[in-house]
Amino acid sequence: TPNMKIKLFLEMMTWKNISLQDSTSPLMEQLNYFHDHTLMILLIITVLVAQLMISMFFNKFTHRYLLEGQIIEVIWTILPTLTLIFIAIPSLRLIYILDEINNPMITIKTIGHQWYWSYEYSDFKNIEFDSYMIPTNELKIFNFRLLDVDNRIAAPFQSQIRMLITATDVIHSWTIPSLGVKIDATPGRLNQTTFSLNRSGLFFGQCSK
Repeated sequence: TPNMKIKLFLEMMTWKNISLQDSTSPLMEQLNYFHDHTLMILLIITVLVAQLMISMFFNKFTHRYLLEGQIIEVIWTILPTLTLIFIAIPSLRLIYILDEINNPMITIKTIGHQWYWSYEYSDFKNIEFDSYMIPTNELKIFNFRLLDVDNRIAAPFQSQIRMLITATDVIHSWTIPSLGVKIDATPGRLNQTTFSLNRSGLFFGQCSK
């Protein structure tokens, strides 16, 4: 209708991006939170170690009678253990969340070939197509080199989508960074993953194998 406003989000990396892409799925949001959580712990450790090294470099005093320090040895044994626990618990939680399949609304079978992908919508009859990367000499002004394809897959947002992924020749990797999805396509093996889109848009990814 004329009064309806449609927003199209374009999600891809550019040369000036140094961080993760904006999340498009709940899984990617959780991965972003875990990234920030772990990065803050690493930042604290780096600052503390750097401060100790600098102070030891400029300190001219020594303790002649300090042959052992059991208390400090217990402390620097327990603190790394607690740090690893604070990283491991959210990491294990995320691993189980990423492997969970929740009543998918639609299933898309993805088959990797050298230089192109094949897609099949298993819930519908006779919906299957190949997706080739657009050659450089055929690109339009609005296309992206080495990213745009001639046939894009369409997936509903705010719905659980299951991907069944395999390959016919070599190992490929179906990757959409903004969705937090990266799964190998292995010949003779059927892998599956699930994701849900928070918003509509155009999302790009590249095979990383």
